[in-house]
Amino acid sequence: MGAVQKCGQCPEDGLTGMTKIKTVAVIPARGGSKRIPGKNLMNFMGKPLIVWTIEAALRAGIFQRIVVSTDDEKVAAVATGHGIEVPFLRKEASDDVSPVSAATISALKQAGKFWNEEYDVVIQLMANCPLRGSAEIGEAYHNFVKHDFCFQLSAFRFGWMNPWWAAKINSDHRPEFIFPEALKKRSQDLDALYCPTGAIWIARVDKLLQENTFYGNDYRFFPMDWKAAVDIDTYEDVEFAKALYTVSRTAAV
Repeated sequence: MGAVQKCGQCPEDGLTGMTKIKTVAVIPARGGSKRIPGKNLMNFMGKPLIVWTIEAALRAGIFQRIVVSTDDEKVAAVATGHGIEVPFLRKEASDDVSPVSAATISALKQAGKFWNEEYDVVIQLMANCPLRGSAEIGEAYHNFVKHDFCFQLSAFRFGWMNPWWAAKINSDHRPEFIFPEALKKRSQDLDALYCPTGAIWIARVDKLLQENTFYGNDYRFFPMDWKAAVDIDTYEDVEFAKALYTVSRTAAV
């Protein structure tokens, strides 16, 4: 890993008259979902799915503002019922093709205008990651601040599924290996590989607005526990997340 490039603080502007807010959380939660209709409000272990993320954000204790970005009045009502002010609905990026960063950027602009605030750091918390808790949020944020990064994305290390041995299968059922050279090595001799997860994405707001993506210049990965990194996109993911939650609860007793 090369030398860490310092990002630097966002410039102060004493002429705008806007309130400076250091850290804001944005929880994107649109109403539409094709694979699991109404996903963000579905019951997950006794609570609407989005509530797990709202509660984790509140417990983290690092946010001066928490914004739920949604185009759905029902989602807004649930968020309001759990302590989050939702005075406006999302105006942009509510389809299933817009990148989630577009929704977060739009939310930052709407929130800043509504509350007359400026933000330094934004932490995007996807509502479909119910096992990511306040501890993981705090650890990721402190690492981001410690190293003065501009962009930091959560990631998890591949475990029992070894991606070095990944293959496509052609029409004749023949495997086409992605990394054929890795087949010559023992698994313990292969480097660890990581996959990004939408659990905790962090950025300097000025840099995010400039580059329009969390994958901005010199972005970094921050590894987290794979169990906390699980996100829910399919019904199979739901059952997997429930099993992990049940096991973790049993182990804690």
